[in-house]
Amino acid sequence: MTGLGVDHLSLRYGSRLILDDVSLQANPREMIALVGPNGAGKTSLLRAIVGLVEASGVITLGDQQVSRLSANQRARRLGYLPQGHALHWPIPVRDVVALGRYPLGVRDPGRLSAPDQAAVDAALRATDTMQFCERSAMALSGGERARVALARVLALEAPILLADEPTASLDPRHQIEVMECLANIARNGAVVIVVTHDLLLAARYCDRVIVMAQGRIHADGAPETALAAAVLSDVFQVSPAMFVHEGRTLAVPWRAV
Repeated sequence: MTGLGVDHLSLRYGSRLILDDVSLQANPREMIALVGPNGAGKTSLLRAIVGLVEASGVITLGDQQVSRLSANQRARRLGYLPQGHALHWPIPVRDVVALGRYPLGVRDPGRLSAPDQAAVDAALRATDTMQFCERSAMALSGGERARVALARVLALEAPILLADEPTASLDPRHQIEVMECLANIARNGAVVIVVTHDLLLAARYCDRVIVMAQGRIHADGAPETALAAAVLSDVFQVSPAMFVHEGRTLAVPWRAV
């Protein structure tokens, strides 16, 4: 099992400081919500971890520095779901999901080995996309595209999964199913980090919440601690309504302050 380490990570776009000395450790079997206001640095942090932007500091996967891994080695170990869920290919959904196996050597989605086929089928089932797996990817709704994009990442079966707003554009049922799917992946040994603006989903499904503000980590801990009323007031400028349901302390942003 592979953990993820981020040590003193900083990122600038020109003169603007986007990430300011960010450090964290994410362990196997841990699902972490990354929350914060717009512009806090959440997406930039994920992009820096997977190597899409160049940042100072050290990122490790287990005992190996990401900077010393080849692009293919990195792609095998880091599953990344960006925002947007863009699909540009008029090919069947099943083939789109099979492309998630590309770092593992799959070049023709129409000719899969038994293990590759099993991984694709599991990803389709986990995201409730098996029902339209033969449909063209260009004929999907926004929510369907989002689930297919997640299935493509899940098919990789990477030990670390970074998902940037995976429930955006989904209806309530599929939001719940996606979060339950990600929580199950974490329980089975992966590191899962989810960027979300939904504080209820973060508190319900995540073991830990990291709150970012102005490129820094403002709070990091169990949901009831990291999403305490004082933190939400400081970071989001909202006063929450707090309640407990099924043993979980939940915060509902109630009014601006």
